Amino acid sequence: MQPVHVQKDAYQLLLDAIDQGLFRPGDRLVESELAERFGVSRTPVREALQRLETQGVLARDGRSLVVASLDHDQLGELYVVRAELEGLAARLAAQHAAPEEIRVLWEMIEKDRELVHRPELLGRANKRFHRQIHLASHNRYLIQQLEMVNRTMALVAHTSISAPGRGEATVEEHSAIVRAIEARDGDAADAAIHEHISRAYETRLKLGLEPIPGEGEAEVEEEQAGQ
Repeated sequence: MQPVHVQKDAYQLLLDAIDQGLFRPGDRLVESELAERFGVSRTPVREALQRLETQGVLARDGRSLVVASLDHDQLGELYVVRAELEGLAARLAAQHAAPEEIRVLWEMIEKDRELVHRPELLGRANKRFHRQIHLASHNRYLIQQLEMVNRTMALVAHTSISAPGRGEATVEEHSAIVRAIEARDGDAADAAIHEHISRAYETRLKLGLEPIPGEGEAEVEEEQAGQ
């Protein structure tokens, strides 16, 4: 059973590295370097790369695998799907969330107020908050679809929370979502999360007009299996 465990670790480690911006869209990935970096053998790394390629997180560039990138239209399409799925999750959470789950959401918001001027930490907290709403929907198939969307969201270079004032706004928008869930108002919860994601998308479009720090840094190439 140990090889299965290692394989999952290699996949998650690579996905987390992309999500955290350690590898940016267009960066080429080297199997041997990744194995050394993550402290695993090359076989699970190779399998993780193949899995991420199948999921669209990585793409072929000649004989190399690179972190995929989203163009303007793809980003818009992603946010449309995300808004609808998140809206459904919030609506279902308003119906099915246990009181304990709602209290956890409020506790998250209170902790997040201390992070409004620390965008990297708040960005991670934001993902945990949305994940908690997904779980509170109590719909395993919806959660699976949202996980797929979140994998693709890892390809976006910046968190929208890094924009001035966006941290405070995010916490207030989260509060509106949880108030609606607590009131068992599915329509209001759906509307609140749609508004939240719409504002995040608008902010991200503005950030996309700015240069990306670190863009153009050294790239690495994927080694072919067996070489």
